[in-house]
Amino acid sequence: MTDLSINPSPPRVALITGGNGVLAGTIARAFLADCDENWQVWLGVRANVERAQECASEQPGRVSLVDLDVTDPGAWASAVESIVATNGRLDALVNNAGFHRDNLLANMTDEDWRAVVDSNLNGTFYGCRAVQGTMMRQRYGRIVNISSLSALLAPRGQTNYAAAKAGTVAMSQALAKETARAGITVNCVCPGYIDTPALDSIPADQRKALAREIPMRRFGRPGEIADAVCFLASHKASYITGAVLKMDGGIF
Repeated sequence: MTDLSINPSPPRVALITGGNGVLAGTIARAFLADCDENWQVWLGVRANVERAQECASEQPGRVSLVDLDVTDPGAWASAVESIVATNGRLDALVNNAGFHRDNLLANMTDEDWRAVVDSNLNGTFYGCRAVQGTMMRQRYGRIVNISSLSALLAPRGQTNYAAAKAGTVAMSQALAKETARAGITVNCVCPGYIDTPALDSIPADQRKALAREIPMRRFGRPGEIADAVCFLASHKASYITGAVLKMDGGIF
């Protein structure tokens, strides 16, 4: 039976990075639709905030935007300070920001290596560190790090991205051991091919070929990832930490 005594009094507060992306917006909406818990959601944004503003306008007062460059430790400190000053707590962090610049290693520039590692791995590290003090004081917290199937099944042309995402998995598992006694869980979600605008540049024939390689014969839906993240951030997942959840339709 679920122990509801660990559920903090509402509203609970979540910060989702990469706030202007489709996946971030879908995760935010999953939090807001949670029937068991009342969430206040903050979307960490850096530029091009139109999609995040649209999400915020759907439920005024329940979604807020906070300026956040995930590669800047100072920006993390300011964002967390602002959220805690407004809401008094921070219950969940979803490290969702990141991007990839694919190339064969022999042709990869130093800048492409550094930028991808900085956003995907360093940004996640800065975020986990920034929220840890608040969550420790609360004796409660949920950290969900969005990694990638590339961390577990590294493809050619993604040495930078695969390394960063594999580092995210290892970091999450180590941190889970450090924070478990404080009531803080740390878990990873590793999506495969998800039907977001990131795949729009792939020609139709290549999309069909990719889908045929997936045992389920389709790409994942953003909502499927969002539901898993929302579960891991909830009191229902109180005994799950250090987990790596691959969501790939059976590829690996």
